[in-house]
Amino acid sequence: MKHPSIIEQMSLEEKIALCSGADFWHTKALERLGIPAILMTDGPHGLRKLTTVSVNQIKEISHQATCFPTASLTACSWDKQLLQEMGQALAEEALQEGISIILGPGVNIQRNPLCGRNFEYFSEDPYLAGEMAVGWIRGVQSKGIGASLKHFAGNSQENYRLLSDSLIDERALHEIYLPAFEKAVIAAKPATVMCAYNKLNGTYCSDNEYLLRDILRRDWGFEGVIVSDWGAMNNRVKAFKAGLDLEMPGGVEGIDAEIASAVRSGELSESVVDKSTDRMLDLVLRAGSVKKSAIPYDAASHHELARKIAVNSAVLLKNKAHILPVHARQKIAVIGAMARSPRYQGAGSSIVNPTQLSSALDGFAEHGLEVTYFPGYELNGPDRPDLIDQAVAGAKDHDLAIIFAGLPENFESEGYDRTSLALPHSHNRLIEQVAAAQPNSVIVLSGGASVEMPWEPDVKAILNMMLAGQAGGLAVVDLLTGKANPSGKLAATYPIQYSDVPSAGYYETGGKQAQYRESIYVGYRYYDKAKKEVLFPFGHGLSYTSFKYRDLVVSHTEIQADEQLVVSLTVRNTGEFEGAEIIQLYVGDNHTGIYRPEKELRGFAKVFLKAGEEKRVEFVLNSRAFALYDVNAKAWVVPAGSYQISLGASSRDIRLQEQITVHGAPRTAPSAPPADWYTRLSGKVTRADFETVYGKSIEPVKNLRRGEFTLSSSFNDMRESVWIRLVMKVYMNQLSRGFAGAGSSDPNYGMVIEGFKHTPLKGLVRLSKGRLTIKTAQGLVDIANGKFLRGVLRILRK
Repeated sequence: MKHPSIIEQMSLEEKIALCSGADFWHTKALERLGIPAILMTDGPHGLRKLTTVSVNQIKEISHQATCFPTASLTACSWDKQLLQEMGQALAEEALQEGISIILGPGVNIQRNPLCGRNFEYFSEDPYLAGEMAVGWIRGVQSKGIGASLKHFAGNSQENYRLLSDSLIDERALHEIYLPAFEKAVIAAKPATVMCAYNKLNGTYCSDNEYLLRDILRRDWGFEGVIVSDWGAMNNRVKAFKAGLDLEMPGGVEGIDAEIASAVRSGELSESVVDKSTDRMLDLVLRAGSVKKSAIPYDAASHHELARKIAVNSAVLLKNKAHILPVHARQKIAVIGAMARSPRYQGAGSSIVNPTQLSSALDGFAEHGLEVTYFPGYELNGPDRPDLIDQAVAGAKDHDLAIIFAGLPENFESEGYDRTSLALPHSHNRLIEQVAAAQPNSVIVLSGGASVEMPWEPDVKAILNMMLAGQAGGLAVVDLLTGKANPSGKLAATYPIQYSDVPSAGYYETGGKQAQYRESIYVGYRYYDKAKKEVLFPFGHGLSYTSFKYRDLVVSHTEIQADEQLVVSLTVRNTGEFEGAEIIQLYVGDNHTGIYRPEKELRGFAKVFLKAGEEKRVEFVLNSRAFALYDVNAKAWVVPAGSYQISLGASSRDIRLQEQITVHGAPRTAPSAPPADWYTRLSGKVTRADFETVYGKSIEPVKNLRRGEFTLSSSFNDMRESVWIRLVMKVYMNQLSRGFAGAGSSDPNYGMVIEGFKHTPLKGLVRLSKGRLTIKTAQGLVDIANGKFLRGVLRILRK
């Protein structure tokens, strides 16, 4: 222990108190012992320090802060140093606001493009996600502010996220869903790790000893604080035993007393509480020693940093006939309401109140370009054929049409998943009709994840800005005009249609049981192995210049499994513009028949080159670059054999290759299971196929009936009761009034409503800030179970 002298002075009640929050955002202060409270706040891409609460305490207002691009875009920069700069800026703002812990980054895998929170996650690839997280965390923590790595683990959906059970086989868990966390924990040492809401293979993450104690603490050596996601606590006694230290939020009457009783009865050892107390002391004393900055951060320079990050992350998907960059002599029609009112961030707990907001029209004005603007559609309204007709007529009268389109803010959010990959009908119609009338059409896309593009063959260029932050409007014009050269590359594959996605068909219908049937075949690992056509592959991104790769050299053609391999090549800028190339290194196992992807990302480098300049680039690979997780051995092993080293500009654009031999473990590692999906990937995976890989049969989710409901049940579970439906109606009317009525366009409305319906009642008690008490919740459970009088008396009893 680091603080035995303090712990000796603490009563049992004080120890327990330190391990639960004082309110929604603060830990508890123990003034008698000089232990301060610390403040935590949301903020993966900008701080959300709440300051003003409305009368009904539903809508809250946050301090102004810089809104940087979201993770799904910043990962497209493939630039660890840039993420470190962003982290440092976030820390500077945290110091100004007296914030000790920033709740981020999120490194959950973008398993399926429908996930409503994909904008807050980096990539479909764990190596890239981990590297981006390391840069972000190091930047934040370089100034004494703590990070909270989240959501640990298996949280790759929003529907039913508070109740769902993520069924993930051991290979997929260790090879896909844990490595980003592992890399961040070991390389960046975040102050805290936040557990997810969901269950993992039958056990809530907050209680999961295998996940928290065995993997995170024992295997990875994590010594920091494990904190629950807000309201994610399932069983506090089990959580202490699993190694979870801090329950958030706090302020729920009676919880601490229950833990004290468990210690005194012998159900929970006080030594376990002492360990969590020691970790909490280490966190709050270090965080409390960081002084609030008396010098304001430079909001203008942070705005420019947000612009720089957006410029270096945006992805030029298509540029036929080099239609971009535009030039001043062209008559340009700018079409689409998003050009004036940008979609620049996601919705939910990460929503930021920006210090300023620049639109693309602002950017054109800054560059001195005269453009003609046509709205084309309403942001949150019905289809407007008249607006489309005006845009088409205007496009015909210009040399070039630049159409701004994308996903409106209520299409994707924390709390619920998207229902399709389609853009709004009005956006697709606008693009189709303008492109038919004006052959020189350029699309600027906004949105947190991939979308279907049925009009892609008919447009000349596509610039993907995703969610580009408060300065994205300036960044997009920097790129369109050639002031800056696009250099971003996709951190996730863009499929042609949703049915091509490996988890399509069961992801969106999973409900309370999320079966990860596709196993390790996520994203490009599936598309490349299956030889399936995609719209734009993982790692794809164009530039206004061109690059040539040559002279691939490997340090050895044969290595032992524990030896390093050095790979080097020369890259040259062969075009007329200065620019940056992202070189990607993939490793593939040449052994046929093995249950393994065709190739996997194992290194990357972003290289900035002037026109005509060349540089030598070097990669160092260790044993994990060749390893797979052996379920039987419970360890990483490197199968002996031939491996292919591939260097390319995307997963589908391989420029140089070399084969090496690795002397490793005998080929007893798992081969392909006897199921068509895993051997030839020619069809959708069935439950029986998945059970082969999962290693056991899967019990279907049981729908609870009257008499079986508990505090772990949600209002939605109990909706068959007419009395519960009545209570739901009352609560939902109150929630709706807080958002100016049902159907509000406020991006948080859907998250709040879906959260209310699907959160376990014990979670709602923790999240409701006292509006729903544990006594009332238990009374509602009694009513749902048919014990009406008992429930009413429990609710009315003081």
